Amino acid sequence: MANPELVAATHLCVVNRRTGVVLAERARVANTVWLRGVGLLGSKNAGGGLFITPCSSIHTAFMGFAIDALFLNEQNEVLATYCPLVPWRMTRWVRGARGVLELDATRAGDTQRGDVLEAIPCA
Repeated sequence: MANPELVAATHLCVVNRRTGVVLAERARVANTVWLRGVGLLGSKNAGGGLFITPCSSIHTAFMGFAIDALFLNEQNEVLATYCPLVPWRMTRWVRGARGVLELDATRAGDTQRGDVLEAIPCA
């Protein structure tokens, strides 16, 4: 998701091209140091999702809920999935990752390594 238009967006609609499933109807974009640092802390769930860029690993310290995490390269190809990632865990560093899409646990469904996600800026 290195496309400047996507990185500059505040919200994204994300669809798995292989399955046609809408993974996020309105994922927030965390593209500043502050937004990346805060992430989902203080939230009760992932809501519409959160796309963090740049990012190659995450943790769920201080979170009270599990999430699905999909690590993507610049072509929006899924490099790694952590489904579910429970509280107080940390992912490995994902080589080549340029961002991660965080979703409510089980929301990623059948998404697997190698799938390509389509992201469209939304208002």
